[in-house]
Amino acid sequence: ASPSIKLLVDDPIVVNPGEAITLVCVTTGGEPAPSLTWVRSAGILPEKAVLNGGTLTIPAITSEDAGTYSCIANNNVGNPAKKSTNIIVRALKKGRFWITPDPYHKDDNIQIGREVKISCQVEAIPSEELTFSWFKNGRPLRSSERMVITQTDPDVSPGTTNLDIIDLKFTDFGTYTCVASLKGGGISDISIDVNISSSTVPPNLTVPQEKSPLVTREGDTIELQCQVTGKPKPIILWSRADKEVAMPDGAMQTESYDGILRIVNVSREMTGTYRCQTSQYNGFNVKPREALVQLIVQYPPAVEPTFLEIRQGQGRSITMSCRVLRAYPTRVLTYEWRLGSKLLRTGQFDVQDSTEYTVSSLSRDSYGIYNCNIINEAGAGRCSFLVTGKAYAPEFYYDTYNPLWQNRPRVYSYSLQWTQMNPDAVDRILAYRLGIRQAGQQRWWEQEISVNGHIQKGELITYNLTELIKPEAYEVRLTPITRFGEGDSTIRVIKYSAPVNPHLREFHCGFEDGNICLFTQDDTDNFDWTKQSTATRDTKYTPNTGPNADRTGSKEGFYMYIETSRPRLEGEKARLVSPVFSVAPKNPYGATNTAYCFSFYYHMYGQHIGSLNVYLRLKGQTAIENLLWSSSGNKGQHWNQARVNINPPTSFQLIFEGIRGPGIEGDIAIDDVSIVEGECMKSDQPANNLRSGAVGTLAHIRLIPVIILMSVLSHQR
Repeated sequence: ASPSIKLLVDDPIVVNPGEAITLVCVTTGGEPAPSLTWVRSAGILPEKAVLNGGTLTIPAITSEDAGTYSCIANNNVGNPAKKSTNIIVRALKKGRFWITPDPYHKDDNIQIGREVKISCQVEAIPSEELTFSWFKNGRPLRSSERMVITQTDPDVSPGTTNLDIIDLKFTDFGTYTCVASLKGGGISDISIDVNISSSTVPPNLTVPQEKSPLVTREGDTIELQCQVTGKPKPIILWSRADKEVAMPDGAMQTESYDGILRIVNVSREMTGTYRCQTSQYNGFNVKPREALVQLIVQYPPAVEPTFLEIRQGQGRSITMSCRVLRAYPTRVLTYEWRLGSKLLRTGQFDVQDSTEYTVSSLSRDSYGIYNCNIINEAGAGRCSFLVTGKAYAPEFYYDTYNPLWQNRPRVYSYSLQWTQMNPDAVDRILAYRLGIRQAGQQRWWEQEISVNGHIQKGELITYNLTELIKPEAYEVRLTPITRFGEGDSTIRVIKYSAPVNPHLREFHCGFEDGNICLFTQDDTDNFDWTKQSTATRDTKYTPNTGPNADRTGSKEGFYMYIETSRPRLEGEKARLVSPVFSVAPKNPYGATNTAYCFSFYYHMYGQHIGSLNVYLRLKGQTAIENLLWSSSGNKGQHWNQARVNINPPTSFQLIFEGIRGPGIEGDIAIDDVSIVEGECMKSDQPANNLRSGAVGTLAHIRLIPVIILMSVLSHQR
């Protein structure tokens, strides 16, 4: 059964700060017994809280701990149960007052015979417990015809009480006190004293003559000042006058009790006009007085580039340019160029905003760090240029076709290939320093690989690593060397992986195993081949196309299949790629005279059959695909066998390509792929299938590089 719970506490819970509180939650149902926990809607539980199952204890609660707390029960049956309570922590804060001269005459001053209103305001939690008391010169006041005590509507001005003095008399002068308290107790009262006398006057604001405009530098501390007079002195509010942006503390307005705005770590964005203005709080509730202060922040030049690496060969020229983006003051700007500590040139900007320095012919002494310092009263901006003759790092080539080979049982070799990044940027590459170490080892074994001639951009360089121990992985580091010295290095890891068939003799695949004999889908095609049997195929399969059983006649046997129903379109291709088969060389020229019989069964039944092609992909710098076999159109509701003699000169793969025909009745299937050493039989064997004997196809293809054709023919004789 799903869980149910109840809380053994009130809602809400009102407490005083410093008290301890315990929340108890118990289960009333649920099978299995649910687990209980407490969460807080505002985030994590208080750090000092102690949680023990359904009991949550908060010692010495504070205002920050207030909020909604929920007990949750869960037993993974149905929905979790949840009940909540709200904790309210009593608080009184921010006591303020303001004096309003006779509102009916729009006076700015207190006058005998006119009305005057004193207002007090506090923030109270909970607001319904708030009470006010009024005193004059320490004696309690009660509301009367001339002394009217009211409380403002909480929706208009929460936590506010007013004392209206009607027809002010000389005897009414004195100190008035409003006291705010909470009925629940436990919280200190807030007392606010307001003096009403003939010397009580509205405020006035001025800015000292030497305090505007103020000029400072970025990063300094500055004080903006407005002088306020009046009795009582009101709170001063600071804000930006020139644009609607936040003050340095993040607020739109900043309060000041002495008229001073202190800004630490001044930034250039703080340049502008600031407004100081009187607040109604702790003063007269009259039209605000205000004044303006201008702040000017000086900052060093901002330049570009701050850093730039320049690679160039000896004897060539370079030009470095440093440009000013922003600066204050913008005049007078000076600059100096240095190489290390050596002063190269100085000058002063006139109209231009950039300076250049040229090295007409680089020598070994010309390399290093060039600094251009652009200077104003506030400081300096710097452009740095690292001029070096280091060659860029080589870039390893990871698409080498079958880079790994092996001639002996315990060792393997690896064909390492790379290109040189920007070979013309610096002096000619003279050699490469090759470092190699077993993965996890510390020591590098190093040797130099000489380079003859100039390396072209994009040129593929090959070096064979030999005597690598099986099955260890190796870390390889390659560093170009010029007459300047060593350039940037690059590192890669090479790993040993055993070939699928190191010395191909025989291969058979009926697609019965889970990994489909290591066949893979080609990433460049439009859709995929799928593994299927009659027993597992979709019940909504298209009739009048596709096989009724695998090649042996079994309903449970698997085969590979292309589904040509929607959303497939005419001409779209599905390509299935075999694992790599390695062929061991048998003569001094690297070619082999071993022939193999490649055979497979195919099923092409339906009025919309497209084409089935088989390609041979050979190992090389780039993959070369040769068409071995092709067939199109309806071949009947039976399996057919194809046989092809192949004589690959190097490692190879086989690719089955199915092409969708003009309609949905065009499914194609393949099964029982085999590669056997020796040529195919002269006559085809009939297929063992349900309908009829298989129709055989025999092809004979020899793939031998033209350059060694005569040698191979002579060897065959």
